[in-house]
Amino acid sequence: MPSPNQIIVSPVSGFRQQSLFIKLPRLLYDGLSGYVPPLDMESRGLLSPSKAPFFEHGFACYFLAWRDGKPVGRISAHIDAFALKQEGPRTGFFGALDTAEPECVGPLIEAAEHWLKLRGIERVRGPWTLNSNGQSGVMIEGQNEIPMIGTPWHPVSLGHAVEQAGYTKAMDLLSYRMETGSAAERANILPFNVRERMGNITMRGLRMDHVAEDAEILREIYNDAWDGTWGNIPLTAKEVQSLLKELKPVLRPEQYVLAEVDGEPAAIALVVPNMFDVCGDLGGGPSPLGWLKLGSRVLNHEFHSARVVLLGVRKKYLATALRAMLPALIIDELMRRGHVLPYRTIELGWVLEVHEGLRNLIERIVPEPYKRHRMYEKTLP
Repeated sequence: MPSPNQIIVSPVSGFRQQSLFIKLPRLLYDGLSGYVPPLDMESRGLLSPSKAPFFEHGFACYFLAWRDGKPVGRISAHIDAFALKQEGPRTGFFGALDTAEPECVGPLIEAAEHWLKLRGIERVRGPWTLNSNGQSGVMIEGQNEIPMIGTPWHPVSLGHAVEQAGYTKAMDLLSYRMETGSAAERANILPFNVRERMGNITMRGLRMDHVAEDAEILREIYNDAWDGTWGNIPLTAKEVQSLLKELKPVLRPEQYVLAEVDGEPAAIALVVPNMFDVCGDLGGGPSPLGWLKLGSRVLNHEFHSARVVLLGVRKKYLATALRAMLPALIIDELMRRGHVLPYRTIELGWVLEVHEGLRNLIERIVPEPYKRHRMYEKTLP
């Protein structure tokens, strides 16, 4: 018979526990300074085996931590077939790590490690939910900054608790906040004739009558640009289609930035409106009236911030004079379009701390990141 204070970790079983797993963070973090719950619907799309594209090439097990019959934490353990094809140790992942009680982290991670080790995994990285194309890292800095779509929130104690469980820092992911119309932005806007001097470079937005074709262009450029980068898992066609399907109610041509060189797609960026702008005051499970409010706000595009979720330049241009210019042109175009769209803030996120070229470019406009998420890893004995 377990003592009342004992932490028991068990695999998620059945629909009711799966629903609890999805909404648990908002139950655990309710009332904590800086926390704003995402919609349960958004979390379900990320985690549900029947909805998340990850399960086309990966599989997972979810765990809940219980104390005295009450849920006090959660974690996922998962394996991606694409990651197993990469060189190096057989790498598996943990993710969806949430608890307000640091003493829960050790038992949760131990359960995830045991599941992964039984399946031949030699190294564990995380948290990723469910791979590098989803939510990434433990929030180390930025708990009281504006909430942003696709960005996990954690209490400040969580990172230390992961380290106490034997994990070491693998990589920091940085996020920068650009304010449209700021003095720094105006000082760094490129003259229009720069593109002419660099050759036949054109910019265009999303073609609403060719969404599937433009989605495939985005996927090809992104996968080429990030191939071989730390932790990267290639985007599948299903993942891009799923993303654009979710974005359909809010999708506008200006949110898609494609740079073409001599008519060939060369660099890409995709901007996603921040759903927290329209749902942040409604809770994770809105009332019927809340859903009506949400629908009206989305229909009227009442967003004031957005996040760049995909950004990439084809590798063939990295050895040319366009190496630094194409990212600069993409960011410049984003800032210009920020005045067409209603966004006062645009977040450039998941910049690897080792990407000094991109960081230098961004830090000319924004000197310091405003959020920091940390990835950890551990070699299993």
